[in-house]
Amino acid sequence: MKKVAVLGLVLCLAIFGGQLDAANVGDTVSNVTIRDAADNPAQVPDLGVKVLTIFYNDADAADLSDPISDALKAKKFPEAQYRGQGIANLKDSKAPNFIIRKVIKGKEQKYNTKILTDPDYSLKNAWGLANCNDASVCMVIGKDRKVKYIKYFRKNAPADAAEIAKIVGLVESLIAGK
Repeated sequence: MKKVAVLGLVLCLAIFGGQLDAANVGDTVSNVTIRDAADNPAQVPDLGVKVLTIFYNDADAADLSDPISDALKAKKFPEAQYRGQGIANLKDSKAPNFIIRKVIKGKEQKYNTKILTDPDYSLKNAWGLANCNDASVCMVIGKDRKVKYIKYFRKNAPADAAEIAKIVGLVESLIAGK
């Protein structure tokens, strides 16, 4: 019987890419050095200072987070309390980094922000993220550095209107101190 249980666990890990040990709501994250769009060392700005929405996107699935970003941007949350931050997962992308960095420049202009890059899974590993290949990972992190929300969106399972409303409502309540 023990062999069956162990085999089941091994199969689950193989199928879900290690998601059993992935980051969870309530986990505390710390800052880690990654890269900016120009490939200079950088860290996640305002971590522990503001409510953050982090979009950790495989470049091949980066557009999946746009509807969430657009909904959050439309709310015009106070910059003193809130920040949205995109981080491009370069390691899983099929495109060369120089092409991804060009696309990042356009997104930086669209969202009037800086987008960071993770060329070697530094952030993925430090924060315990699961399989991020072909995924857009949306995380909401409170001022206390605790994960308040995390979800992996994929092309066959993008965020729907109800999920976007849930994320926006959570950010609103965290900014209000609830």
